[in-house]
Amino acid sequence: MGADLAAGTGSSRRLSDIAYTRILELLFDKRLPAGAFVSQNDLVKLLDIPVAPLRDALKILETEGVLTIHPRSGIQFVKPGLELTRSTYQFRSIIERAAVAVYAETAEEDDLAEIERRHLALIASIEADGLSDAAKSELESLEELLHNAIIGALTNPLIDTSYKRMHNYLRLVRLDRKLTAPLAQRSLREHMQIITACKMRDPAQAEAALQAHFTAAMQRHMGLF
Repeated sequence: MGADLAAGTGSSRRLSDIAYTRILELLFDKRLPAGAFVSQNDLVKLLDIPVAPLRDALKILETEGVLTIHPRSGIQFVKPGLELTRSTYQFRSIIERAAVAVYAETAEEDDLAEIERRHLALIASIEADGLSDAAKSELESLEELLHNAIIGALTNPLIDTSYKRMHNYLRLVRLDRKLTAPLAQRSLREHMQIITACKMRDPAQAEAALQAHFTAAMQRHMGLF
């Protein structure tokens, strides 16, 4: 009986993990509009997940600020706006400025060379062929590759967990962003400034380049240029 209970508990936990992931996928794929107000029953049908694990997933997402549960009313998802954009980039700046100084001094030469190679290849590809779907996918991959490498330099599991949660906010902020070839090139060249500073083993310059990148990225997301 104890084993059955443990198995049931484990199964419920796995289902709540699946529900958590599926809810975020609905948001990121725009099948569920940001700011939407839906009932619990609506989500059960959309996700094909039982009520109990769905509730567990919703509670976690509420603590992470992705949604608000209104008892006997429904679930309201966060709508990205200026405040969420500002808060997200403020958090990134606080964490990554400390991390990039460490990364500049400790990153492996081969890793930096590979990151640089992929950035230069994508810059050349966009210049030649424009911003294709493949280029957009590679841009997203390089965004995660560089910034995750920077965060990883701290080897701090608490920061890793917080940063993963923050990345959900970042993806929400980016849902309605306008992305063109010139804007993609700006972001890549800002990355190159960070990479170059890290290759020079200059923590101060790396931190300055990172802050400049975040300032410009936040302005792009806010539609200022």
